[in-house]
Amino acid sequence: MGPPSMPGADGTPLASPGGAPTPGWPASSGAPTAAWPASSGGPTPGWPNSAAGGPNSAEASAWWSDALADPWRDPAAPAAVVVPGVVAPGTEPEPVSDPDAPGRPTLRHLLLIPVITALLAGTLGGALGYAFAVRGGAGAAVLGAAPAEVPALAQRKPESLAGVAERVLPSVVTVRVSSLGGTSEGSGFIASADGHVITNDHVVAGGTGKASVVFNDGSTAPATIVGQDAESDIAVIKVSRQGLRPVEFGDSDALAVGDPVLAIGSPLSLANTVTAGIVSALDRTMQAGEPGGPVRYYAAIQTDAAVNHGNSGGPLVDGAGRVVGVNSTIKSLVAEGQEAGNIGLAFAIPINQAKRVTQDIIGTGKARRTVIGARADGPTGVVGGGLRLAEVEPSGPADGAGLKVGDVILKINGRPMTEPTDLTALVRKYAPGSVVTVEYRRGSARQNTSVTLAADAK
Repeated sequence: MGPPSMPGADGTPLASPGGAPTPGWPASSGAPTAAWPASSGGPTPGWPNSAAGGPNSAEASAWWSDALADPWRDPAAPAAVVVPGVVAPGTEPEPVSDPDAPGRPTLRHLLLIPVITALLAGTLGGALGYAFAVRGGAGAAVLGAAPAEVPALAQRKPESLAGVAERVLPSVVTVRVSSLGGTSEGSGFIASADGHVITNDHVVAGGTGKASVVFNDGSTAPATIVGQDAESDIAVIKVSRQGLRPVEFGDSDALAVGDPVLAIGSPLSLANTVTAGIVSALDRTMQAGEPGGPVRYYAAIQTDAAVNHGNSGGPLVDGAGRVVGVNSTIKSLVAEGQEAGNIGLAFAIPINQAKRVTQDIIGTGKARRTVIGARADGPTGVVGGGLRLAEVEPSGPADGAGLKVGDVILKINGRPMTEPTDLTALVRKYAPGSVVTVEYRRGSARQNTSVTLAADAK
């Protein structure tokens, strides 16, 4: 197939190679065809030709299309020419500016730029601050109320329990003593600036002489045993160290039932442990000791502060931080030989007795024991109770006060006597040379006498 027919210069179509007109194209007879310019050569209104802007004219019309001359056009495809309407003068549309065209910024634009910049900066800063806060462990929610004035109970004043513990703890130590069976551990407290430490005799008993102490700050120092007294359960050891802070001693005779107390020490090897309680009873006479060993007697301070193994030898302090006792033993419901734990009954040696024994040990290497010069059999079993004297030493304190065998001791300084232990333990509470009032019964008559206690001859 040859190229499609093209219109000639006079507006008529060119003949196909066979000389016949192209189908759908105006015939060559010169007769005008609908919607096609006549062959007469005159201009058709609104149609281009060679005289009025046709495609071959010098100035081609702006709406002229040469689609019909497209060599790739299908000759059989219909064609149509759209003739735009003529715009009447004065009815042109209002010119529209191109929004994408660059223009001069207005005042509003100049004001919007910093505002938007500030908003973006604030948003970015807040997001970064939140992210850093979350990453640092702070949550978005604020927990708790606004800070208020610290209540009085939380200020830890020197007279508070926390203030007392803070003041006393640096003077409390853990005592470790080597023995053939291993290491015995208990507690103790610094009694003098030159290094004397008070503890229990049963903490150091059976040791090989090698001892050490662990201070409140965790440091350690070797110690030597100065002396011990088994019957009072008091021992003294000494460390060589500068800057020691001794405890302040109180008056155990001034205690009353219900007074607050703290027990400080290393129970169950837990150093620097503080437990609180009250004085549950006074002059609770104790007889303690292991089978085959020495028998210990003392009129103890009973407390409900939690005390366990390892507290032995540690201080019992009053509400002012003064040492009023040496924690020594506990009562338990377990069978003999089993591990005992605290059940709210603990006993401490009165500090007045422990201090006196300590001074004797430091001064002479041994302690004096206070005696009355008489021995009791046991309870009388009669109304009114008391202890019947089975023996009175000649020229002893009891004999010098007029007491005789068979007399029934009812009270000493107002403290009722019910068990033989009571007489021995209560007498040892006092220092040699102390004068006590003894109420006794001889026959049916009640009498009182004053006895000046003495030290034993040992």
